[in-house]
Amino acid sequence: MNEPARGSDPRPAPVLITEAEPSYDDQLAARKKKYTIMMVCRIPCLILAGLTYHTWWLAVTFLVISVPLPWIAVLIANDRPPRKTQNVNRYEREAKQIENREHRVIDG
Repeated sequence: MNEPARGSDPRPAPVLITEAEPSYDDQLAARKKKYTIMMVCRIPCLILAGLTYHTWWLAVTFLVISVPLPWIAVLIANDRPPRKTQNVNRYEREAKQIENREHRVIDG
């Protein structure tokens, strides 16, 4: 017997019957989330660079890490997932012979 999949909802969880890609809105939301996470990671790098300015090499290291983050975040956010390769299932029939007998060869 099917058990309810969600809290008080008595209906069973839907079954995925297609290999369709996620909707454009879902893809966009995932890319926005990745962009936000990468840009939020830049803030601590800049703060740590400011806090460690007495140790110049450490401050420069944090700055070097934080400089390419916006560029990388934009590249990742603008990149859509690759399309799936689809193997088309085509009917292939047997090759049939037109004639199945020996032919006389005449040399001229």
